[in-house]
Amino acid sequence: MLEQFSAGLKPEAQEMEERLEAARDKLYEGQMKIKEFNVPVLVLFEGWGAAGKGSLIGKIIKNIDPRFFKVAVMSRVPTEEEKRRPFLYRYFAQIPEQGKFTFFDSGWMEEITADILRGDLGTKAYHARLESVRRFERQLTDNGYLVLKFFLDIDQKEQKKRMERLLEDKNASWRVDAFDQWQNKNHKKCKKVYSQYLSDTHVSTAPWYIIDAEDKKWAELQVLEIINSGIEIAMQNRKTAAPLLQNIFPLVKMPALSEVKLEGKELSEEDYRRELRELQDHLRDLHNQIYRKKVPVIITYEGWDAAGKGGNIKRITGALDPRGFEVHPIASPEPHEKARHYLWRFWTRLPKDGHIAIFDRTWYGRVMVERLEGFCSENDWKRAYNEINEFEEELTSWGAVLIKFWVQIDKDTQLQRFTDRQNDPGKQWKITDEDWRNREKWDAYEVAIDEMLRKTSTTFAPWHILESVDKKYARIKALKIVIAELEKALK
Repeated sequence: MLEQFSAGLKPEAQEMEERLEAARDKLYEGQMKIKEFNVPVLVLFEGWGAAGKGSLIGKIIKNIDPRFFKVAVMSRVPTEEEKRRPFLYRYFAQIPEQGKFTFFDSGWMEEITADILRGDLGTKAYHARLESVRRFERQLTDNGYLVLKFFLDIDQKEQKKRMERLLEDKNASWRVDAFDQWQNKNHKKCKKVYSQYLSDTHVSTAPWYIIDAEDKKWAELQVLEIINSGIEIAMQNRKTAAPLLQNIFPLVKMPALSEVKLEGKELSEEDYRRELRELQDHLRDLHNQIYRKKVPVIITYEGWDAAGKGGNIKRITGALDPRGFEVHPIASPEPHEKARHYLWRFWTRLPKDGHIAIFDRTWYGRVMVERLEGFCSENDWKRAYNEINEFEEELTSWGAVLIKFWVQIDKDTQLQRFTDRQNDPGKQWKITDEDWRNREKWDAYEVAIDEMLRKTSTTFAPWHILESVDKKYARIKALKIVIAELEKALK
């Protein structure tokens, strides 16, 4: 793209000032619309070293209420802590809330292209990163985000002049690092890599805008006018449903819940205690191994109310070093979570490599409770099957062991457990009016769950059904599955 880029005609000085003033005023008005209609805006600035990304962001944000924007300064090389999580983790964590802007001072493009130029990213890994980026940007735009991507372009001579000027100023010399200087000396090589990346990630929903940045006022005007145009289009398109994509992931055939046999799935107290002790000892040893080998583990629980998820989780964690795991009980999203992409609160809870995260309820709320209670549109929950499969593929491609449990009981067992809880003062906190209301929708939930299991049990992240009329049986089965999956990953 950079080779074909032709800079637009720069306006004369008077026209420049008039258009700048108009564009600044328009952005101030546009941010009010963004706030009113809860549109989140992500603006990514990439470009050559010394092209002026920081100073340009500074000029743009002067036209926005400081309560409604954030600037995310991303280092070219992730920290050691960030390297212990998936590639997209640090970027997903920074996405804006509804009605607000996040300006990225460099981001995923710089990280990927720097890895290529250093020779740390081969062709196969590069294409995997590209797929991650395309999905990330598409998921944002599908969920109502306005994504604007700018590349600030200057030639080799102009870059060298600017860097020399910065290096002469003791208060500004820190802005030029060794990579910037190497980039200038290897301008042609870098241009080829940048151009290829821009072409590979230039899509209609999140296109690249190449900005002629040799004149700073002209660069500001180009960016302002594009942001203003983007806001206008976002206002027009905010009620447009995103297209539903066909599933491309290989699936494992799952039974309908009505076909799951619950009879005969029982354990005696003696067998339970013996197996529990043996399996927990084995799991304890495996936990040490996954920590040493830095294998991340994610265990998720979904199931009927009162099915026994909590007790099941307790038997898993009873075998683990408390320093190496965290349990995330997922309730209704908090306001700051609700104001972002629905997967944000799960991305930000992912474990470091070598650690275990256990989710008591998960991202599958999108296709169950949110679907049935009307907390999202039909297009939202139908689109979520593919988005969830993409998310889980990101996790397994990162190297995570992902184990998904559905804890199954029948309607009569649930009623008995609800009644027992209600009649026991020590357990009354476990039963709520919402539990009873959900029970009235059992049949509707069963339809949604069957569809969820059918569409999201992939070969890389299959569902495991735990028959839990006898909780002891379900606990032992879960331990066996976790152990088998960890052993498979450690081979």
